[in-house]
Amino acid sequence: MKPSEINAKWNQLQKRIAEDFDTDLPDMKVMLFLIGVQELGQGPKKFTKRQKEELMHIATCKLFSQMGFYELEGADQDGWPHWKLVKPIPGYTLLEQEMMMKSLVITYFEDMEG
Repeated sequence: MKPSEINAKWNQLQKRIAEDFDTDLPDMKVMLFLIGVQELGQGPKKFTKRQKEELMHIATCKLFSQMGFYELEGADQDGWPHWKLVKPIPGYTLLEQEMMMKSLVITYFEDMEG
């Protein structure tokens, strides 16, 4: 996808999530948090600041697994997934990183919808 297409789809996704949760437009951190909660699979609940950071890490690993950078190792005794890096992530520019993350988040939500 071209950056303009990615940005258009990103804006649509932000609006839909904002409507679904009756909130402001979510930024990337909020999107990662939502993906992390989904991947954890324990439903909505209160999380500590550390757990929120771990949820965003889970989401990042899940997204990068679409590109073959991470593999799921399994879950710990509390049901939290653990990932391992299987190949190094190239050094992208900030703009490339932003476009790639937006694209991966868009794909994730499209896949969730079937």
